[in-house]
Amino acid sequence: MTNATSAAVSATSFTDSDVGKVSAAPVKEALTDFAAKMAATLESLLPHTDGPESKLFDAMRYSALGTGKFLRPYIVRTAAQMFDVPEKHYLRAGAAVEMVHTYSLVHDDLPAMDDDDMRRGRPSCHIAFDEATAILAGDALLTLSFEVLAGVDTHPDPLVRSDLVMMLAARSGGTGMVGGQMIDLESEHAVVDAALIARLETMKTGALISYSSAAGAILGQAGAEAIKTLETFGLELGLAFQITDDLLDVEGDEDDVGKKVGKDAKAGKATFLSALGVDGARSEARRVTDSALSRLDMFGAQADALRSVAEFVLARNN
Repeated sequence: MTNATSAAVSATSFTDSDVGKVSAAPVKEALTDFAAKMAATLESLLPHTDGPESKLFDAMRYSALGTGKFLRPYIVRTAAQMFDVPEKHYLRAGAAVEMVHTYSLVHDDLPAMDDDDMRRGRPSCHIAFDEATAILAGDALLTLSFEVLAGVDTHPDPLVRSDLVMMLAARSGGTGMVGGQMIDLESEHAVVDAALIARLETMKTGALISYSSAAGAILGQAGAEAIKTLETFGLELGLAFQITDDLLDVEGDEDDVGKKVGKDAKAGKATFLSALGVDGARSEARRVTDSALSRLDMFGAQADALRSVAEFVLARNN
C-alpha cells in the first residue's frame, strides 16, 4: 500500500476545518458549461477515418462522447486554475484522464467483468457494437491518453509532460485502478473487512481522481508539497465518490444513475454498505470527505472551488 493510499484508508475527521462553509450548488452548472469544452477537446483528439479500422474509432467516439459528466477532467481544470494554468493545457490533461476512465468503463461493462448492458443511459459499448470491438476500443483509448499527454501542446516543458505520463500510468495500472478492480473481483461473495474495502475502493476509483487533482499542480509546476497534498486529497475524494456510488446502487433511480441499480448486492460485491450498512456507509463518506477537505487548508480561499467539488461528490444523485 502506498503512503498516499494509507493516508486515505486511515483518514480521520477534522472538526475545525472549513467543512460546510462551501456550497456544492455551483458545481452542477459549472460542469454543464465545462462539458461542452471537454467534448470539443475530445472530438478534436479522437481520430476520424474512413478506412477499414473505422469501426474501432466509431466505438471509441461512441463511448467517450456520450453523456458523461466529465467530473475527472473538471477536477483537473479546477486544480489547475489554482495555479493559473492555461486552458489548452488543462483541457488536454483532462481529456487524457477521461480517455482512461472511459476505457475502464467499456471494459468493466463486459460480460467477463461486471456484465452491464447499460452505461450513461444508453447501451454499453459491447452491446452497441460487439465484445471484440469494445475490448479494442478500450485498448485504443488507453494508449491514446498517453499520446495526448506526451504531446508538446499539453505543456512546453518535457519534464512536466513526463511527470503527467508517469502519474497517470501509475494510477491506471496494477498499483492503482486496475489493481483495485482485481481486488474487487476477488472479493465477490467473500467476507472482507472495512480496511480491505477501503483499499480496493481507493485504488479502483480514488487513483484516477488523485491523478486529476494532482495534475493541476503538476501543470502549474506548483512544487512537491502541493502535488502530494492534492494527490492525497484526490485519493480521499475518490473513496468518498465510490462510497456514494455504492449508496446510489441501493438508493438511486436507474434513470438518474444511467445504469442498472441493485447489482452490487446480487453480485456479492464488497462495499462499505455490505460491511457497515447504509447509515454507516453514509457516515463514512462524510468522514472521508471531511478529511479530504482538511487537506486543502494550506491553500486557503484559493481552493474554494475544489472544496465545492468535494461537497458536490458527496451530495450527487447520479
